[in-house]
Amino acid sequence: MKSIVLLGSTGSIGVNTLLIAKRYGFRVEAIVAGKNIELLNRQISEFNPKFVAISDIKDRDKVNHSNVFIGESGILELLELSKSETIVNALVGYVGLSPTLKAIELGKKVALANKESLVVAGEFIDISKIVPIDSEHFGLWYLMNNRPVSKLYITASGGAFRDWKIEDMKNATFKEALNHPNWSMGNKITIDSATMTNKLFELLEAKWLFNTTNIGAFIEKKSIIHALVEFKDGSTTAHFAGVDMKLPIAFALNNRVEDEILPPVDLLKMGSVEFKPITKERYPTWEIKEHLLANPHLGVVVNASNEEAIKKFEKGECNFFEMSKIVLKAYKEFENIRAKNIDDIIRIDKEVRNSI
Repeated sequence: MKSIVLLGSTGSIGVNTLLIAKRYGFRVEAIVAGKNIELLNRQISEFNPKFVAISDIKDRDKVNHSNVFIGESGILELLELSKSETIVNALVGYVGLSPTLKAIELGKKVALANKESLVVAGEFIDISKIVPIDSEHFGLWYLMNNRPVSKLYITASGGAFRDWKIEDMKNATFKEALNHPNWSMGNKITIDSATMTNKLFELLEAKWLFNTTNIGAFIEKKSIIHALVEFKDGSTTAHFAGVDMKLPIAFALNNRVEDEILPPVDLLKMGSVEFKPITKERYPTWEIKEHLLANPHLGVVVNASNEEAIKKFEKGECNFFEMSKIVLKAYKEFENIRAKNIDDIIRIDKEVRNSI
């Protein structure tokens, strides 16, 4: 029986991964979770993993398992002990980088939903070991099919404030930023959606995955079209699918899918589809899009400053637009820095965080 290790089991991608694993008969050898111990214990009861890891040693006694690892070092040890050929990395944030690197070092395939791994260290990662779970990158891969391409496009929902007056956005609260119009996911990705930082990250991911900087993005409010590919013959093809991660997860785990994972999009019920530009007035970090694609090594600066800015916004120490100002200030301050190896990445990450 094929088996997987699942990092980030209690998030939405983790939960969907377990559904797909059960559907296709994958054994779940190990699961890694954060602080949702109640859900983790239910998953342990159902899937009976050999290993478990959690983020905080204070929660150790609450976990119904005899083989529990703690923190980043625990995850890396768990990976070394695992026999699974596939690691699903659905961790959120910079914490997901070292498990990605370790899994690749161990020769394993990484089904990657952790954007930050490629954003921070894409030039030091063996892309041949990566299978993307992001719906946008899955959509691009699905469409390209080894045909000659001229440009790639991904779409964005626009986030919680896409229809707000810009003058009102500066007073928006953290709670309001979590009120996404199309889906429910974790705090960080929902805030990143509101600022459009997640789309900058996805452009960087696409750059590393598909070896091109000829990538654009538009707002498509219904989140029905996830990606478009413009081919050299002049035609453009779009990937339509519901707002559901099970399809890319199924392909990542199973390599091929011949049964129905999602109900087909009902084109008549869908109605009209509209594309809108992403503007730097509403999404200020968008002004660095072209420069960042040309200098993807600066992804480590954007990620570190963005994670620290979100912490400040959550604590009420800055307003919504000031998050973007923090990122842009760090980007300018560190624009001449470049990592030569992973140790440099770790050092730069700390320097950027300490500067904020």
